[in-house]
Amino acid sequence: MPHIAGIDHVQVATPPGADEAARAFYGGVLGLAEIPKPAPLNASGGLWFQTGAGQLHIGGQAGFVPAKKAHPAFVIEDFEDYCALLRARGVAVREEVQVDGRRRAGIEDPFGNRIELIEAPRS
Repeated sequence: MPHIAGIDHVQVATPPGADEAARAFYGGVLGLAEIPKPAPLNASGGLWFQTGAGQLHIGGQAGFVPAKKAHPAFVIEDFEDYCALLRARGVAVREEVQVDGRRRAGIEDPFGNRIELIEAPRS
């Protein structure tokens, strides 16, 4: 039977012209690997990052308003160490309620968008 097999990517909006600040945060601070956008899409600006099997797409939006509820949730290995690394890089990391025994934290990108960090399942 036809079905949805997964999520290919999540799009996060930024103010127009904020590609370099987004690159510095998502690539530099969070450590995501930037991947090339397909040539036909380059004219619109923005950035793409690999996040495990999926991708995170960043793009400028006219009339930008930060997403405070809608958000990507990144699965984090070595959760405690990663949160400590982010704090050392100046990111405010807020502990959140655990879900199914997995630790969670919330952060914001430089534009005010919410990002969730969730501990990788223990094997």
